[in-house]
Amino acid sequence: MSSKPQRGALQDKMFLLLLVAVSLAFAAILLPFYSAVLWAVILALVFSPVQRWFNGRLPGKSSIAAFLTLLCIFGIVLIPVAVTGASIVSEATTIYSNIQSGDLNLGAFLQRFLNALPSWATNFLAKFGVTDVADMQARIIALLAEGSQFFATQAVLVGQGTANALLSVSIMLYLLFFLLRDGGKLSQKIIHAVPLAGEYKDALFDKIAVVVRAMVKGTILVAIVQGVLGGMIFWALGIHAPVLWGVVMAFLSLLPAVGASIVWFPVAVYLIATGAIGNGLILMAFGAGVIGLVDNLLRPYLVGKDTALPDYVVLISTLGGIAMLGLNGLVVGPLIAALFIAVWDIAARAQTAQEAATESEPRSKDTPVGT
Repeated sequence: MSSKPQRGALQDKMFLLLLVAVSLAFAAILLPFYSAVLWAVILALVFSPVQRWFNGRLPGKSSIAAFLTLLCIFGIVLIPVAVTGASIVSEATTIYSNIQSGDLNLGAFLQRFLNALPSWATNFLAKFGVTDVADMQARIIALLAEGSQFFATQAVLVGQGTANALLSVSIMLYLLFFLLRDGGKLSQKIIHAVPLAGEYKDALFDKIAVVVRAMVKGTILVAIVQGVLGGMIFWALGIHAPVLWGVVMAFLSLLPAVGASIVWFPVAVYLIATGAIGNGLILMAFGAGVIGLVDNLLRPYLVGKDTALPDYVVLISTLGGIAMLGLNGLVVGPLIAALFIAVWDIAARAQTAQEAATESEPRSKDTPVGT
C-alpha cells in the first residue's frame, strides 16, 4: 500500500525536474534576444491601457486594435529614440573631430576657467592637481588616444551588429503585437500555472505589473523630461551639443541625489567664472527651479506612494543593473529590487497571519492551565 504514494511522489518530483529543465532550456534559446523580449513585455504592460481603449472602440477586432496600439508605440517611442540616437552620433562625432583637429582646445577652456577663479578656489583645486594645465592636457591627449581606438572598435562593432540590431527590433515588434493582442489571455494562463496560493499569486503579479509601469512612467519618463529640459536650456544658451548633453542628463537623472545637476551645475559655474554671468545664472536658476523640481512634482503623480522605493535602493539597484545588463539594467535592476521587497513583504504577512491563526486555536483540554 505504501508503494503507490512513494511512486506518486517520485513521479511528481520527476515532472517538476522536467518542468525546470525544459524552462531553463527555453530560456537559453531566448537568451540571445532577451533584450527584445524584455522590452516587448515592458511596452506591452505600459501600453495595455491604450490597447484596452482601442478594444473598447473596436469590439471583436483585437488584431486591428493591437496594430493601432503598435503604431502609437512606433510614433511615441521608436521614432523619437531613433532620431535622438542619430543626433547623438552626429554631435559626438563633431565634438570628437573638433578635439582632434584642435578647434576645440580643452586645455584653453580649463586655463580660462582657472584664471577667473578667486585665489582660495585655485588653491583648493591645486590640492587635486587640477591647476596643472600641462598635466591635464597630457591626460586629455591620452584619453583621446584611447578614444580613437574605442571609436574605431565601436565602428566595426556597429557595422557588424546592424543586422542583429534590426533582427532584435523586428522580433520585439512581432512579439509586441501578439502580447498586445493576446496579453490578457496569456497572463491569465501564466498566473493559473504558477504553483502559489491564490492571494499570494494575485499580490505578486499585481506587484509586477504595477512596478513595471511605475518604473517606466515614474523613472524613465521623468528622466526623459529632465533630459529634454536640460537639452533645451543648453540649446537656448548656445552650449555645444545640446542633444548629447540632454541625453547624458537623462541618464544621470535615473540616479537619486545627484541626478542631472552633475552636468548643468558645473557648466553654470564655468559660465559664471568665465564672464557669462547672465547665462550662468539663468542656467543655475532653470536647473534648480525647473529641472530639479520635475522629479519632486512628476514622480509622486506618476508612481504613487505604494510603489515608491527608498533612494538608496534605487541607486544601488540601478548601478548594479547597469553593471550587469547595460541599458536593460535601468529597468531590470530596480524591478528586481522592488520584487525582492514585495516577495519578502508577502512572506512576512503570511508568517504573521500563520502566527495569529496558531495563537487563536483553542487550548487542548489535556494542557494544564498554568502552561
